[in-house]
Amino acid sequence: MESEESRQGIAPLTERDQSLTVEDAYQIQLETVKMKLAEGKRIIGKKVGLTSVAMQKMLNVDEPDYGHLFDDMQLDSGVTVKIDSMIAPKIEAEIGFVLEEDLVGPNITYIDVIMATKYVVPTLEIIDSRVKDWKIKLVDTVADNGSSAKVVVGGKQTKLDAVDLRTNSMVLYKNGELLATGAGAAALGHPAHAVAWLANKLAEFGITLKKGELILPGALSGAVSVSAGDMIEARFGVLGSVIVHFD
Repeated sequence: MESEESRQGIAPLTERDQSLTVEDAYQIQLETVKMKLAEGKRIIGKKVGLTSVAMQKMLNVDEPDYGHLFDDMQLDSGVTVKIDSMIAPKIEAEIGFVLEEDLVGPNITYIDVIMATKYVVPTLEIIDSRVKDWKIKLVDTVADNGSSAKVVVGGKQTKLDAVDLRTNSMVLYKNGELLATGAGAAALGHPAHAVAWLANKLAEFGITLKKGELILPGALSGAVSVSAGDMIEARFGVLGSVIVHFD
């Protein structure tokens, strides 16, 4: 938390203690969550990371991770974010799920997620690593709350019966230039599979996905670095679009 507040990156935890396991890292994350809650912050959702092949290759891992989303992280489309409020931000385009009922693992399936979803929204997740120069392994990013920072949410809300998320397209622009394309299938074959994975993983820690929470199922393409003056837009076809500016 000190690194987050000072905006100064630290050495990877895996360099300090090579014996740390992924399970240890989740416990570190949960201790940080307790501290943030004690400060008065409120959990508004969860995020899955490393669901796309592109992101798994970037970190040389073969499984997703997760983190918590807090009320001070959520922003509306069109917002301007101060670049110096973070350390080394990157941005990812994702299809956000808003739940209309709890999802309690284990044994949650893709169908359970579909049935429990109120609607989906276009989102841009801003990730940031408190580890200097993004020199992270899976243990480092898990301990760092999934490298979470902000989530920018578009205004359009779409019911799942109105769209096939597996084939739904995503086009990502930076300052009007096409940077990446993707589809919902990039997130474990269908974003609902990623949400199911999360519900089942959280069950190991006695945590559930709750009604009203925003769940980010993972990026549909690789993460993009951003700088002051950049404008990022993601267009999700019938799901609408979402924009963020950096200053």
